[in-house]
Amino acid sequence: MHIVPTPVASRKTTAMRSYPRNSPEAAARIVALVLIADGHVCRSEIDALNQLDADSKLGLDPDGLPRIVQTLCEDLLMGDPGSGSMLGSVDASALASLMAEVDEPVLQRKVLRLAVAVAQGDRHLAEGETLVLEAARRHWGIGGDADEGSGLAAFARAA
Repeated sequence: MHIVPTPVASRKTTAMRSYPRNSPEAAARIVALVLIADGHVCRSEIDALNQLDADSKLGLDPDGLPRIVQTLCEDLLMGDPGSGSMLGSVDASALASLMAEVDEPVLQRKVLRLAVAVAQGDRHLAEGETLVLEAARRHWGIGGDADEGSGLAAFARAA
């Protein structure tokens, strides 16, 4: 699947909250971005996160991930409320900033594993999910070899 993102010049970039580097919130926000990237959150995606005990694995209080999802959605809606897409205000620069907040390799792999689990939750890899997962792999230098293939299996192998 080849993704052609909307040109940066035509997007309004949102001012996202900043979290401390490698904090549970910074890590959880990336997982949350994959969760909402296709425009809806499926019960199966939530079940996958619950089954993996994502809150605990990320160092959040119980039910901390829903708070991160809410604040992420607020930030995104403030950035481009009329775009019709939750990722409408997230350009390459914004993705790079989010990925830069998680620079510890063990945490990066943990985030990528949880993000892949979310994407696998509904058995469909949406364009927005691919965009975020590819950004994580690229910015963190995880996987991405040409012979790895594409799709969820390639992301799962990288994680």
